Amino acid sequence: MNLLDIIGPVMVGPSSSHTAGAVKIGNICRKLLGDTIKSAEIFFHGSFQATGKGHGTDKAIVAGLLGCAVDDIRIPDSFELAARQGLEFRIRGIDLGEAHPNSVKINLTGVTGKKLEIIAASIGGGRIQIHEIDGLTVNFSGDYPTLIVQNLDQPGHIMDVTSMLAHKSVNIAEMQLYRENRGGNAVMVIECDQEVPKDSIKWLEHLEGIIKVTYLSLAEEEAHV
Repeated sequence: MNLLDIIGPVMVGPSSSHTAGAVKIGNICRKLLGDTIKSAEIFFHGSFQATGKGHGTDKAIVAGLLGCAVDDIRIPDSFELAARQGLEFRIRGIDLGEAHPNSVKINLTGVTGKKLEIIAASIGGGRIQIHEIDGLTVNFSGDYPTLIVQNLDQPGHIMDVTSMLAHKSVNIAEMQLYRENRGGNAVMVIECDQEVPKDSIKWLEHLEGIIKVTYLSLAEEEAHV
């Protein structure tokens, strides 16, 4: 734990969990899609649904989807910014069961047709956790460059990915493995100490047995609005 876990980040308020965390979720979702967002369906759960409007959570999520940082003074005007940028969005409530009370489900469609479904939670102090991508369980914070590889549960895929990272001198900070069932769909979540080269990601995408590769890059942080 560090000081920011207690006092929260430098941000536009009023809440580190309902505002700053929501901006960060939106921004991480934008980066994971890897495309300019055309439309977004946003579903608030629990406390996000009950008190989010008063905390500006709705405007914060949209600001993040536009590329705003947590301290961007334009966050309160995100709906107007979205209209100017041509970002269509709809916000509704949802019951995600036992999910964290500050949870949101976001369905994104990019201008090129790319789609992404994410469930994420704001866990306090501006920190977040991504819990699902495209219906598959994951668990990462968005604080590291993160490679998410969806693949068939077959021998060799883990070695393909880790060997590529070693060849590119990318160190693995943490790695998680999930699968639906033996021989079914599986997912690797790899948080890295360095950025993964774009050509290596494209190489992974064309390997037999690889279903989808999603990558969170932290290389650029400036707002896109």
